[in-house]
Amino acid sequence: MIVYFSTVSENTHRFVAKLGLPAQRIPLSNSAAAQFKVDAPYVLIVPSYGGGKLEGAVPKPVIHFLNQAANRALLRGVITAGNTNFGQAYGIAGRVIAQKCQVPLLYKFELLGTSDDVERVRAGVQAFLQASAAQTA
Repeated sequence: MIVYFSTVSENTHRFVAKLGLPAQRIPLSNSAAAQFKVDAPYVLIVPSYGGGKLEGAVPKPVIHFLNQAANRALLRGVITAGNTNFGQAYGIAGRVIAQKCQVPLLYKFELLGTSDDVERVRAGVQAFLQASAAQTA
């Protein structure tokens, strides 16, 4: 399963919709995100914010969602959207989450992603979650 966050711009939402995989969206409000729960292993897809700075790179609703121990426990990997204009900070939200939650950063794509990104992520997420399930079985 995919869990993702997208603002009202819908950029990440459009990318996830192209994947055609089961997905759940983290709510926009911090309080709703703090109450949002998942019940199956998932890969998180998240945009990077903060204009290339570490502070503010991870959207607040995602932080509230991951502050729930049960949600963190089911996280298997992270994919991030970003902007290559930010150089070393490209996709920084994914790196922050991967490091803090001790899961792999699986992929980075720019802005809306390309059709190649969609194909790679679709195949990669399916293979990764199958391998992850086999390891825990």
